[in-house]
Amino acid sequence: MAIKRGFRFPIESGQAFPEKLLLMGEIGPSIKYNPDRSALAEQERDFNPKTGEGSGLPLWSATVSDPDEAKAKRASFEIKFISEHRPVPAGQELAAGIWLIELEGLTAEPRVMGQGDFKYLGYVYRATGIKGDNNTPKTAVNGNGAGAKAGA
Repeated sequence: MAIKRGFRFPIESGQAFPEKLLLMGEIGPSIKYNPDRSALAEQERDFNPKTGEGSGLPLWSATVSDPDEAKAKRASFEIKFISEHRPVPAGQELAAGIWLIELEGLTAEPRVMGQGDFKYLGYVYRATGIKGDNNTPKTAVNGNGAGAKAGA
């Protein structure tokens, strides 16, 4: 099979989200699941130890809503940012903590979602940043998954 499981398709933000996205609240570190509740929280990284693939950069997560999505259940979802630094929202702030954003370096990974008889094809989205964000140093994720600072 030419396309391996877990492949991330690059896609332009305007194609995936023609009406842009609504960022709901803060962008924070994506925390690894740990069954031990007393353990210290550890930030996830873009790296798969089983395959050795990924950039190794920290992951940041945010809740977004797609105003163009017809099904209300699928309109809001979590998006992961692959960046050395926490992305800062840029663009138009519609209300306190709600921003209209466009993404940079967007990829989509197809996944089967749902449970039992209610399964459907969905996507896990990852991005490298937010368009217009001049406060965060840019990090480019190249084709082999390694991170490199843009302009370096």
